[in-house]
Amino acid sequence: MSTSMFRSLSIFNYRVWFIGALVSNVGAWMQSTAQNWVVLTQLTDNDAAAMGVTMALQFAPPLLLVSVTGWVADRFDRRKLIMCTQSALLLLAVTLGVLLLSGAMTLPLMFGFALALGVVTAFDNPARQAFVSDLVSQENASNAVALNAASFNMARLIGPAAAGVMIVIVGTGWVFLVNAITFVAMLAALFVMRPHELVARHRRGGPARLADGFRYVARRPDLVVIFVMVFLLGAFGMNFPIFASTMALEFGRGADGFGLLSSFVAIGSLAGALLAARRERARMRVVIVGSGGFAVASALSVFAPSYGAYAATLVLTGFCVVTTLTTANGYVQTTTDPVLRGRVLALYMAILLGGTPVGAPIVGAVAAEFGPRVAIALAAVVAVIACGIGATWTALSGRLHRHETKRFRLTLDETRPITTIAPEPEDFSDEIAGTTPIPLPPGERSPRATPRPRHGD
Repeated sequence: MSTSMFRSLSIFNYRVWFIGALVSNVGAWMQSTAQNWVVLTQLTDNDAAAMGVTMALQFAPPLLLVSVTGWVADRFDRRKLIMCTQSALLLLAVTLGVLLLSGAMTLPLMFGFALALGVVTAFDNPARQAFVSDLVSQENASNAVALNAASFNMARLIGPAAAGVMIVIVGTGWVFLVNAITFVAMLAALFVMRPHELVARHRRGGPARLADGFRYVARRPDLVVIFVMVFLLGAFGMNFPIFASTMALEFGRGADGFGLLSSFVAIGSLAGALLAARRERARMRVVIVGSGGFAVASALSVFAPSYGAYAATLVLTGFCVVTTLTTANGYVQTTTDPVLRGRVLALYMAILLGGTPVGAPIVGAVAAEFGPRVAIALAAVVAVIACGIGATWTALSGRLHRHETKRFRLTLDETRPITTIAPEPEDFSDEIAGTTPIPLPPGERSPRATPRPRHGD
């Protein structure tokens, strides 16, 4: 592996963040696995629809609160904000664990806690995503985002399997308490950071700024396409808890079998994240190819004849989905104005996670009525649609053309500016003092404008 793959780890603040996030993410994956298993097997009689409702309640707040959470991530000190959200999540984990151990947990109570977790996460996610770019310089931002995804998926490799074993040995309640302990690692990492080494950014408040993120994305056709693709994958394709748990039951496996399936997803996910870290910059073409690969992997899962075969298809599934989402995240972070990054990322996370309230109940109902294989087939069809949208936009944008010397080979013109398709976002530099202006169309550059990275393809 190239040392450049891990170049962001040479920065002290990023290094302690990476370690703290890894430990915390292991606990988060343990809790997620335990929560889904509790709903499916303890609070209901293998009701996948109830699991879909739980996921919908947990992921609805990021969509409903997107304007507020994005503005908060841009307006306040992200380091202190994350300390607050992580502390709140710690308290919720402790409460859930105590209720489960005491036998007082009910399905309505779990629905309530799912909603509460969703509200806190709605503020936590955009702050954490944007904070990664505060830890490193602009040239290392894409690498830092990819390594952040690698940390997330390393945790995904460990957490679900550990949770499955713990559930079998000591029960679900203790899994939540272990998760509460892991939050201490994140809080400690935030505490020991060197605030003076964080990348400086400008903050400006005011309710009028809430709409800036929406206006910015609406006038960036490339981001609109990315967001539509991410929404479709998030709504119908990212329902792994439903797919894996119901398939585990179909193959006659218990909680340990369910947790192991999640770890197989993580093997591919980790590989995808590390490969993304090697790339110099995030490209839209990778997002399109990744979504197509996800469709193929899901189709293979539908016809898996055994537990082992299904587990093998999940490695490819994890690789494709993380390649797609990590590249999309990096593309959004590295091509968005720093002052608007928190609001744009809040919108990105709301679309990614907020698609779950739309898709999870549908997928859960399909799995309960027709079986998990039909639900996975639905995800494959939607992934094909997402890939088609990205490919169609690329072709219509004029960036795809015939190779100069090879008759049947198509290439992408990386130098063709997006402004040839639709107007660039308006220049916010007059409204937001101290920021790098957004480029104007060729030949109309303001004399005070400074160069900034071109939007990749």
